Amino acid sequence: MQPLLQLKGIDKAFPGVKALSGAALSVYPGRVMALVGENGAGKSTMMKVLTGIYEKDAGSQFFLGKEVVFNGPKASQDAGIGIIHQELNLIPQLTIAENIFLGREFVNRFGRIDWKKMHVEADKLLARLNLHFSSHRLVGDLSIGDQQMVEIAKVLSFESRVIIMDEPTDALTDTETASLFSVINELKAEGHGIVYISHRLKEIFEVCDDVTVFRDGQFIAERPVSELQEDTLIEMMVGRKLEEQYPRLNQPRGEARLQVKNVSGPGVHDVSFTLFAGEILGVSGLMGAGRTELMKILYGALPRTAGYVALDGREVVTHSPQDGLANGIVYISEDRKRDGLVLGMSVKENMSLTALRYFSHQGGRLKHEDEQQAVSDFIRLFNIKTPSIEQQIGLLSGGNQQKVAIARGLMTRPKVLILDEPTRGVDVGAKKEIYQLINQFKGEGLSIILVSSEMPEVIGMSDRVLVMHEGHLSGEFTIEQATQEVLMAAAVGKQYGVTQE
Repeated sequence: MQPLLQLKGIDKAFPGVKALSGAALSVYPGRVMALVGENGAGKSTMMKVLTGIYEKDAGSQFFLGKEVVFNGPKASQDAGIGIIHQELNLIPQLTIAENIFLGREFVNRFGRIDWKKMHVEADKLLARLNLHFSSHRLVGDLSIGDQQMVEIAKVLSFESRVIIMDEPTDALTDTETASLFSVINELKAEGHGIVYISHRLKEIFEVCDDVTVFRDGQFIAERPVSELQEDTLIEMMVGRKLEEQYPRLNQPRGEARLQVKNVSGPGVHDVSFTLFAGEILGVSGLMGAGRTELMKILYGALPRTAGYVALDGREVVTHSPQDGLANGIVYISEDRKRDGLVLGMSVKENMSLTALRYFSHQGGRLKHEDEQQAVSDFIRLFNIKTPSIEQQIGLLSGGNQQKVAIARGLMTRPKVLILDEPTRGVDVGAKKEIYQLINQFKGEGLSIILVSSEMPEVIGMSDRVLVMHEGHLSGEFTIEQATQEVLMAAAVGKQYGVTQE
């Protein structure tokens, strides 16, 4: 079968980093090509070379049988290549229709914008994605998941021959994901070629026909998905066997560290539990169950309206995140780009930002050498791949950004570490490294709360599991009791006796 799009022998280097070396990718009509690899494997760089954001150092690119060079995203888009970015490119103050057709609005014979036609066409695109809201709505009023669906509708409006989807389901619910997969099958039937980039291996086996594997900027293999199993694919991605995906550390827990009694606040109602020293407490539940809200109440980012919280037997009152930090409670956000990191600042500045008091003289001047030493130690300990501590953090891969976010929390020497979706958007190799780090700090007596939507992760890493449903605690299980079926039953509201220990 002749490819719609083919890249061969692509090289791309940045100062201190060879991002791509002999990389290759083919996209076929009526087929979905998965592009997989660890964070930093070169997937995003390849997409930027393909769409003309980066100029390649070597190699060739063919589209519809002709060799092409695109001088920017608009040129590749006009030629028939659409891309759904992982980062949303929408303007919150404009309506859905205005966002979809921005820069190419329909006009009438007098040269004025034909608003009626624009909204009719936008509504058709929304209906195709099984979305039941009007294109008159402001994008800023939509949930992140709905905004992602608008981004998908925008790309569909270009009727591109090749469509690149970069982590398209990251912010989607199961229902929205099912709608997206339905549209992908329609596009396949119409002869479009699709590149599907995802860390969710289950989705690759569900929706993709072929898979291309990158490792360390190099092309490793292209195979039909039907010939592969998940373990084989992981080995190809990381270049080694992953003997055990979730390396739980079994150890006796210590004294009660955090006591939460009858706590209520925005989205949270009457929650009680105890967290022990040297323990990982998993928190499971469906989207909107109140997990993140509970963590933000404990940390001080949301107000507590009722209840009692004690740390090492002493009552803790947190009115702000600064109070949480001062009391030894650290929260690592699920949205590292919005709440966790300052993307324009360096690795060093991001890592030491909340711990500057440890590196300051009494007069307020920074002890730069101490700060640099501490940051360098964490980079080595966490195996963070960066050319230097001064590298802008926005240029690091997602997995390395997440490691910096966790290191920053640990630099404040907390007693309780709250990790909210710590491996979201992180590849399998970096996940394993993050799990090993979590275990290391657990072994040193740190108390850890692990909030995750991935049930295998919660079951694989936790010592006990709490389940939330509609702001309430609907179950508490020892790890021996916790199965995916039991956790899901509690997540949808089936009440279990909460076995306090």
